[in-house]
Amino acid sequence: MNSRLVLRICTASAALLSMPAIAQEAPQQQPTENVLDGDYLTVGVGAVYVPSYRGSDDYILSPVPLVRGHFKGVDINPRVAGVALDFIPDDKDSGIGFSLGPVVTASFNRNRRVRDEVVRAAGKLDPVIEVGVSAGVTKYRVLHDYDTLTLSSDVKWDVNGAYKGMVWSPAISYTTPLSPAVVTVLAVSARRVDDKFARYYYSVNPGQSLASGLPVYNAKGGWDSVNTSLLMAYDLSGDVRDGGLSVFGVANYSRMLNDGKDTPFTSLRGSANQWVLGAGVAYTF
Repeated sequence: MNSRLVLRICTASAALLSMPAIAQEAPQQQPTENVLDGDYLTVGVGAVYVPSYRGSDDYILSPVPLVRGHFKGVDINPRVAGVALDFIPDDKDSGIGFSLGPVVTASFNRNRRVRDEVVRAAGKLDPVIEVGVSAGVTKYRVLHDYDTLTLSSDVKWDVNGAYKGMVWSPAISYTTPLSPAVVTVLAVSARRVDDKFARYYYSVNPGQSLASGLPVYNAKGGWDSVNTSLLMAYDLSGDVRDGGLSVFGVANYSRMLNDGKDTPFTSLRGSANQWVLGAGVAYTF
């Protein structure tokens, strides 16, 4: 499963699930009770059609859980097999908000469900546990009273002894409600990896070459991908402020760059063009 692509899907989906906090100010008839006035929790599950590994041209269907909430002044944001926390409360009346907190995720790229037999012969990679910092700044009321523009970044280090390196993922996203029931998010992001990451995922060492028949390849770090996503959510009650059930859909395109594109795992056995389609349901209470 291409868990890093799914990570970007969940990160952008978090914006969809958090939009009631912005839409609550819309000049529509207010619900009797706004579930987001205090502590709340949103849980969801979706299914995404993703490449079977990063750089693959074989696709698989994979479930994606989503969790978001607010408790005692701390925002809880979803990550694939992980979570990010924001310890800085926002004052939306000021027009600017900030986020800062820890992020912990797990990755299973080329660890399971690799459909290409040649790539599978090169060997299974170890699962990765990444720990780091997530930070961002948000501008409220960009084009109208209810939209936001967010610049954010995750910096993470592998602490499980797999690739033993660091990744940096800056992103920009624009979020706007189209009605009390419909929310749209457009996000653009990139990822920069260090030499240790590139060697682990993109190099082909002599042993892997002998086992798979792929040529030896020595990868170096750098910008390894750019990504864009379009997401939409619809509240089934017709108003995001009263909680309950909502549905969402996503379309995502990622272009691999540099050694992520040139590695034999991508250039000979897969594709630098990576697509993701998904949909799901969420419940807020």
